[in-house]
Amino acid sequence: MTVDEQRSEEALRTPSEANPIRVLIVDDHALFRRGLEMVLAQEVDIEVVGEAADGSEAVTMAAEMAPDIVLMDVRMPRRGGIDATSAIKEKVPSAKIVMLTISDEEADLFDAIKAGAMGYLLKEISIDEVAADIRAVYNGQSLISPSMASKLLSEFAAMIKTKDDRPQLPTPRLTDREMEVLRLVAKGLNNRDIAKQLYISENTVKNHIRNILEKLQLHSRMEAVVYAVREKLLEIT
Repeated sequence: MTVDEQRSEEALRTPSEANPIRVLIVDDHALFRRGLEMVLAQEVDIEVVGEAADGSEAVTMAAEMAPDIVLMDVRMPRRGGIDATSAIKEKVPSAKIVMLTISDEEADLFDAIKAGAMGYLLKEISIDEVAADIRAVYNGQSLISPSMASKLLSEFAAMIKTKDDRPQLPTPRLTDREMEVLRLVAKGLNNRDIAKQLYISENTVKNHIRNILEKLQLHSRMEAVVYAVREKLLEIT
């Protein structure tokens, strides 16, 4: 890909009024959905393309609309958010899903990430932070605090140790720099903090993460971390 082609591709991915981030809101409380919609309506680079009241509606709407971001309530009638997340990731792999929750219980976090979510958004979050977090997820970042990431990876490490040995398949080789980036992602650092720690630009960090995901044939940063732990590319103590 030439420099001009790369710039054109990045321009298409950059949210704007003409090319907004398409968001689907899923929550069983109509007032909460309406409140989120009103907040996001103030952002010229974000467009709410639909609302769903439960997981079943969410799966159907996501398949029809192919949103960029799905804000998904964890607990809903008929079909819960975690089950709906798994179904949406199968039908629309490109959709980035963020769980809406009133708490950050470890079990929910663990199940949500296993299902393909990019992280959590607490319902008590300030209005000013909602749009910023949506943009962060759209750009490939995970909404998981360092403490959450540590607990999550500890869970995976414990799970791996209890599994029976199985034949090891060859794993794609990551460069030393890509492994450095992956280790920092595993610690819950965002692109900016990774760039500062490695003395490189944020764009370079994004390129490394894009290469990691392409090599591992995965869709999100946390999926890459989980894969690396499972395949013992990262040692979690």
